[in-house]
Amino acid sequence: MARSNNPKGKIVRRFGDNIFEQPKYSKLLDRKPNKPGKDPKTRTRKKISDYGLQLEAKQKLRFTYGLSEKQFYNLYEKAKKRPGDTGMNMLKMLEQRIDNTVFRLNWAASRAQARQMVSHGHILVNGKRLNIPSAQINPGDEISLSSKKGVRDLARQNISGISRRTTSWLNTDNDDFKAAVAASPEGLSENVKANQRLIIEYYSR
Repeated sequence: MARSNNPKGKIVRRFGDNIFEQPKYSKLLDRKPNKPGKDPKTRTRKKISDYGLQLEAKQKLRFTYGLSEKQFYNLYEKAKKRPGDTGMNMLKMLEQRIDNTVFRLNWAASRAQARQMVSHGHILVNGKRLNIPSAQINPGDEISLSSKKGVRDLARQNISGISRRTTSWLNTDNDDFKAAVAASPEGLSENVKANQRLIIEYYSR
C-alpha cells in the first residue's frame, strides 16, 4: 500500500481541494481554506514556475488515488503504450483500478479502506477472489463482496452514511452486494479535478 507521511488534512489544505472525497475534509476546508503554514497575511506570495505547476498537478492526482511515485510512473508508462491520448488513458486506468471501483461503489469509506478490502481477499471479480488493488476491471466484469458478515456490515454502514453518487459505468445491486461494469469510464469522476496536460508535460520534460 502506498503511504504518505503527511496528515491528510494538510494534504487537502495544500491543494485546496477535497481530493479524498470524504465529508470531513470538506468541513476542514470550510474552516481552514488557506494552505498550512504561516499566517496568510504575513506570507509572501511567490510565482510558481512551470515545473512547479507540473509537479503540483502530478502530486495532486497521485495523492488522490494513493499511489507511490513508482506506481504512478509505471501507470504513465502503460498509458503511453496504449492507443489514443496518454493523459486520458491515465485517467481511465486510475478509475478502473479495482480498489477505486470498490470506493466508487460506496462499499468503502475511502480508497485506503477499499484497498484493504481488496488486499484481504474480500472482493470477487467474476466469482474469483482478487487481492491486487491495482488490477484493472473491464466492461462485462461482475464484482461482488465477500459473504463474511463483518465485511458486509461495514459496507452496509458505509453505503448508508455516504452521499457520493454512483457512476454511470457501474450498475449496482447493494441488496446482494453485486455490481456489473457496464462500460469503460470516460475519464475521471466528476468529483476529481486533474490537469492531465501538466502531468504529461512533467514526465515528458
